This record gives sequence, C-alpha cells and structure tokens, in this order.
Amino acid sequence: MKIIVPVKRVIDYNVKPRVKSDGTGVDLANVKMSMNPFDEIAVEEAIRLKEAGKAEEIIAVSVGPAKAQETLRTALAMGADRAILVETDAEVEPLAVAKILKAIVAEENPGLVILGKQAIDDDSNQTGQMLAALLGRPQGTFASKVEIDGDSVAVTREVDGGLETVRLAMPAIVTTDLRLNEPRYASLPNIMKAKKKPLDSKTPADFGVDIAPRLKTLKVSEPPVRQAGIKVPDVDALVAKLKEMGVA
Repeated sequence: MKIIVPVKRVIDYNVKPRVKSDGTGVDLANVKMSMNPFDEIAVEEAIRLKEAGKAEEIIAVSVGPAKAQETLRTALAMGADRAILVETDAEVEPLAVAKILKAIVAEENPGLVILGKQAIDDDSNQTGQMLAALLGRPQGTFASKVEIDGDSVAVTREVDGGLETVRLAMPAIVTTDLRLNEPRYASLPNIMKAKKKPLDSKTPADFGVDIAPRLKTLKVSEPPVRQAGIKVPDVDALVAKLKEMGVA
C-alpha cells in the first residue's frame, strides 16, 4: 500500500509574523520557514505505519515555490521514500491544492492520504475535507489515533465531547491532530540519504488545474494591543467595578 502525505512550507512556528506596512499580507522576507507542524505529524504517522508493515511506500507532496524542495527533503530525511513538488510561485488556495492532490492520487492510487488538519499560516482546515469530497472517499479528521486492520482503518477523532472512533473503508483520507504522535528528528545520515532520493517536479498545468484565486484578501492587520488591567483593593471594589462594566 502507498501512503501520500502532503506537506506545506510555512513560517516556522517559533517566529512571530510581521504584517507588511501596507496591510497587504505577512512579511516573509528573511523569515525562517519550515514544514507545517501538523504535516510533520502526518509524515511521522505514515512512517510508523510503514515500520509496522502496513505500507510499502510513502510519497511526500508539496505545492509551492522551488524552495519547498527543502520541506520535501525534510520529509524524505524523516523516512518518506520519494517526493513530488508541484511548483508555483502563486499563492494556492485549499480548493486548488485539493484538485492537484486529486490528480496525483489518481496517478499513484494510494490506500491512504494523510494530511495535517490545517496549516498554521492560514488555518483554513479545508484541504483534507475538500480532497475527500472530490475523490468521493471516506474521511477521518482530527485523528488522535490511526489503526489499520485489513481493508479498513479505525480513526479516533478528537471532538468537543471527547473522543469518537470511526471505521473507514480504504482508500481513505485522514487528517492529523496534535496528540496523534511526536514527530522524530531526522538524523544526519538520513539527511544525507535524502539528497539522493527521487524528487519529481511538476506544475499545476501538468494536472490541468486552474489555480487562479477565488478569494481576495482585503486587508491584513495586527491584532489589537491588549489594554492594561485595573487593580482593585478588595472584593467589594471588584464587584462594584464589574457592575459598572455591565458584567455583574
């Protein structure tokens, strides 16, 4: 069985983003970029399934600029077998990504597609669900546990009321949540080996996908500065202040 793992190049989660002075977007100049953390979890889960004998090949896929090769090499160093970069300098929306992934799935015919539940740059949380809809395949989102049993996969999901387990007939789509696993660090020998693993380069046009944006960003702004708090001498003053504010 093949497993496809889409990965995205995003601003490193340790970096505080800065908004451009004209409010048109986030400033990416000289900013450290890395693999989306939820995608790291997806790569790790695919590797664990392969180590358990449930999969034979892991294919990492990314849609983005040429520099996204670095992100794919990270996935290869972690344990993916080969990679596909769909190269474009345009900002690609989730629907277009899902359409590209649909075409790749049609070519590769994987038993599972494991994605991060969302990217930390846009927080859309849409690609996995859109891909499942386009393919007509079952989906298990927000997975905190994945178990393959024959031709089905049991996915334990994190929901508001606790945990929910769904059993999906494969081929299926799974999106990962934070508590699914702890991603491994790539060792130096594996980083060196990753440089020799195959990485194919494609374009959206190769798959016949129109990536023209359907959405328009009107303005990007910093969150409002938090106002200073007020100290009160005792409980009575606190209650009076709350009443004054209309809270109590």
